[in-house]
Amino acid sequence: MENVRILFIDDETAFLDTIIKRMKKRGFNPKRASSGSDGLAILEKEPIDVIVSDIRMPGMDGIDVLGEVKKKYPKAEVILLTGHATSHDGVLGIKEGAFDYLSKPIELDHLVSKIRQAFDKILRDEEKKRETEFRINMEQQMIATKRLASLGTLAAGVAHEINNPLAIINESTGWMKLILEKKELADMPRKADFKMALGKINNAVERARIITHQLLGIVRKDNAVLAEVNVRDFLDEIIQMAGVEIKSKDIKIIKHIDDTLKTVWIDPHQVRQILINLVTNAVHATPGEGKIFIAIEDSGEDILFIIKDTGEGIPKENLEKIFEPFFTTKSPGNGTGLGLFIIKGIIEKLGGEIDVGSRIGVGTTFCITFPKQLNLKMNL
Repeated sequence: MENVRILFIDDETAFLDTIIKRMKKRGFNPKRASSGSDGLAILEKEPIDVIVSDIRMPGMDGIDVLGEVKKKYPKAEVILLTGHATSHDGVLGIKEGAFDYLSKPIELDHLVSKIRQAFDKILRDEEKKRETEFRINMEQQMIATKRLASLGTLAAGVAHEINNPLAIINESTGWMKLILEKKELADMPRKADFKMALGKINNAVERARIITHQLLGIVRKDNAVLAEVNVRDFLDEIIQMAGVEIKSKDIKIIKHIDDTLKTVWIDPHQVRQILINLVTNAVHATPGEGKIFIAIEDSGEDILFIIKDTGEGIPKENLEKIFEPFFTTKSPGNGTGLGLFIIKGIIEKLGGEIDVGSRIGVGTTFCITFPKQLNLKMNL
């Protein structure tokens, strides 16, 4: 109870002096304000748990203060004081959301008891909120676990059932291309159309191959293979791999690497997959002549990889879904919804974390954190 943050608001100086002094003897350290506006000014500067306010005050009265508190500081509780014989003002306050009301002159033990009850209500409300958030989180984890179990079963059969027919299709298209190059077919009608159709088949086979590879990657338990990597060369390699799409949209790449960073210990294969995926997504989300900021920073204990774009942004309601399997906002045929789900799994297996922030019309920022000490231990 000694930790409860209390604010008294009353225009009677003598009452404030007396009640503050007596509360301090009880071990409390309350704040004080001589008007409703002064009390709200204190609330803007520091957190308060319980406000004890007189109802009848010049200017902003206690009911007005109560309305502002409930609107701006809904977690705080308000106890109203009235010096009048009628309880009408106090009942009105209860209807407006006050915790309770007391009539002056007040008994200190009674007041302390009400403050304790109000503070207990705050603690109960916070506990209920935590329980609700925990339950929602557990339900989401259970859903994700069931999806992973289904994906694992699916992935076990995908390699054989799909990859083998894909290999036959790919081999057949290659054989047909060789036939089309023979001299006797040099003047074949619509030869270019046949070549274009075979190219589309090859592209579709490659896309199907990538999807099966991603599905298998979900359930694979590959161990990290750490190596010392030159930071600048590694970043240039990432940008070069996404270079064609970057140039086609005339996007400006802005690089930043801490001067203290020369090399880092990472799994270059898996981190490369992560960064290429994020940079490619950033390119897709960024309009022509936009900018993509790519940085590698040393925060002391961690290495940070940051990819920030000036794209369209991600709606708030989608931010918590983007790492779920098969969630995508791309049109059919342009995305599987597995990319971010897979890279999040890779990052967590490497002992790292990924955070995302976004504003509509401004852009999106992904920040990946890898603990240096963990990586060094893994390497040793």
